[in-house]
Amino acid sequence: MDKRFFYLLNKARHRVYKHADQRSEDALGISVTQVGALLLVAGDEGCLLKDLALSLHLNSSALTGLAGRMESKGLLERRTCDRDGRASRLYLTDVGREKIESAKPLITELNSRMTDGFSDEEVTVILKFLNYLANDF
Repeated sequence: MDKRFFYLLNKARHRVYKHADQRSEDALGISVTQVGALLLVAGDEGCLLKDLALSLHLNSSALTGLAGRMESKGLLERRTCDRDGRASRLYLTDVGREKIESAKPLITELNSRMTDGFSDEEVTVILKFLNYLANDF
């Protein structure tokens, strides 16, 4: 068994992301990053573009491109911020809301696939480890 944490974590992230992205494209016609963006906007309707960039860990130019692609697919709408004319706020469209609903079974399937073969106790340890790395490392 390989015991190189950093290597395995990076390899696992890459494989899981690649698999999830392909499944998302096949099932929904949008990338897994776009699904994540839709879910974040749904949780904070009218959020600033820069805040979404921080949440997705994307630089401003990457998020501008992502938002443009999502807008052209009719998933979200950018509106000028009334407090700062240079900033944009993001809002879901009806199509974006439908994609979120369509994504829920896929998210459930992906989470189930990642925990398949592990006991509830093992999943608890894995979640504790991942939360530690994500929030406290």
